[in-house]
Amino acid sequence: MNLYEIVFSATGRTQKVVDIISSVFGKEKNRIDLSELNSENKIYNISEDSLCIVAGPVYGGRVPAPVANRLHNINGNGANALLVAVYGNRAIDDCLLELKNILTEQGFKCRAAISAVAEHSMMPKFATNRPDSKDQEELKKFALQIKEKLDNNTLSESVKVPGKMPYVKAANLPLKIKVNQDCIKCGKCAKNCPVGAIPFDNPSCTNSKKCITCMRCISDCPQNARALPPALISVVSVAMKSKFKGRKENTLYI
Repeated sequence: MNLYEIVFSATGRTQKVVDIISSVFGKEKNRIDLSELNSENKIYNISEDSLCIVAGPVYGGRVPAPVANRLHNINGNGANALLVAVYGNRAIDDCLLELKNILTEQGFKCRAAISAVAEHSMMPKFATNRPDSKDQEELKKFALQIKEKLDNNTLSESVKVPGKMPYVKAANLPLKIKVNQDCIKCGKCAKNCPVGAIPFDNPSCTNSKKCITCMRCISDCPQNARALPPALISVVSVAMKSKFKGRKENTLYI
């Protein structure tokens, strides 16, 4: 069985979760990076004898729009899919259901799913340093359970996941990237932006209509010249504090 990682991970948090899960399967991995801008123009055909770990972050309870669009370029052809939704200690809402519906439409068999907690990309005071050692142990345990059931062919071909339709309305938070005088116009942010929101000829600007606040440009900037407005982050953080309270857990769906 071939192993694929089909992942959108702007800041590496989702990829870290996937690396923990995929390590259990002990196979050479094929990778489709949905956070690369050119992935929106590629068509992929997956062979039936494959296991695909399909993972992305939860944005306001939904699959990020660019991820949904790019998944429609991947033909599952009856391949097995393990769905992974990574969230920043609030909730997954309808993300797994939306992901399952997209993949089913694309011809995948959605056999199992995991919701996993990782440090919040915009507000790292929530779920700081997660996945931690406890998370790693638990995620590996989940993956082993899935592997055993796959090997024994005892998994349902359509896993039941939480969520409802119509999906929760996608959030549109007014969090826009600001650039300070330390920007040296190196262009790294423009090169790596998953949605092409930063012009190569003027990387100190950001197209707010295209930007999805994925935080990659902030994470990648060698000068720490890019950031979200601190005052606005502080207000949002206080307003949302009750939603992020306590240690949320990872969940296996099989």
